[in-house]
Amino acid sequence: MEVYIIDLSNLEETERFGIAIGKLASPGDVLCLDGDLGAGKTTLTQAIAVGLEVPGEYYVTSPSFAIFHEYPGRLPLYHMDFYRLGDYTEVEDLGFDEYFYLSGITVIEWSERAMELLPDTSLKINLAVVTEMKRKLTLSFSDSQWHKKLEVIASQAGLRLEKTE
Repeated sequence: MEVYIIDLSNLEETERFGIAIGKLASPGDVLCLDGDLGAGKTTLTQAIAVGLEVPGEYYVTSPSFAIFHEYPGRLPLYHMDFYRLGDYTEVEDLGFDEYFYLSGITVIEWSERAMELLPDTSLKINLAVVTEMKRKLTLSFSDSQWHKKLEVIASQAGLRLEKTE
């Protein structure tokens, strides 16, 4: 597994990062967002939606009570929040794992509750609060396609991508 770090100094950098992800997203991409409450998972998803050209009349919100929202865009955005689910069996019972393999991009908040079901091609993004405005992203993946994509995303967002040992 490869692991990289991106430090985000402010909300604008978070938005630039998310927009760049959305612009470069490919059908079937699965992004797993984990981290503390209030770390910015929904904010990042909102920026990804901008990059995916989700129309402005669709306000992207956390689906923590609904568990799932779908938004139209250049690619469909399947936004899931597993915070209220117990484990992967509930995800499976609800059929949400089928969305991982469709033609849209899946963004999952609190994905660790379904690790057993996530595709090997997923990009895992852990958001850690450093200060009120600063965030540290730890990006991990097994699929080599993400290395090149992340270099382009970081470059487009004007951010530094650092490999960890």
